[in-house]
Amino acid sequence: MEGYELIKLREHPEWIEQAAQWFTSKWHLPLSFYQESMAESLRLKNVVPQWYIFITAEQKIVAGAGVINNDFHDRSDLTPNVCALFVEKEYRNQGIAKEILATIRKDMEKLGVQQLYLATDYSGFYEKYDWQFLTMAQDNEGIPIYLYQIKTKE
Repeated sequence: MEGYELIKLREHPEWIEQAAQWFTSKWHLPLSFYQESMAESLRLKNVVPQWYIFITAEQKIVAGAGVINNDFHDRSDLTPNVCALFVEKEYRNQGIAKEILATIRKDMEKLGVQQLYLATDYSGFYEKYDWQFLTMAQDNEGIPIYLYQIKTKE
């Protein structure tokens, strides 16, 4: 997409602090959760965690997502999980979420992951990007959520 750049935080650690603050402002998890997970992605060089941000030409973060082992649900056997996908309201419907999800899928395939999972309280969105509903689960507060899956190989 012209005028935007998708950044992999593992390759651009200079963005970690700003990205951690941005994700915290969207999902209201402790800043330390994101800081530690992003630092771990640099230190361990494992498949997960991975973090991605989408920035404008003005260097403003407008979207992002991550890949972690478990996105706060009771199905720890379904891993890894795409998490924290968020696109700022004024940047929606421009294909940003689609590009982030496609990049994650390709990256995970290259790293040997065959299947990805995603937990959400929304239905009808991820199906547009070939995600398939798998089952219902419960989040950490016992609230029912949808679990989706997708094969990394297209």
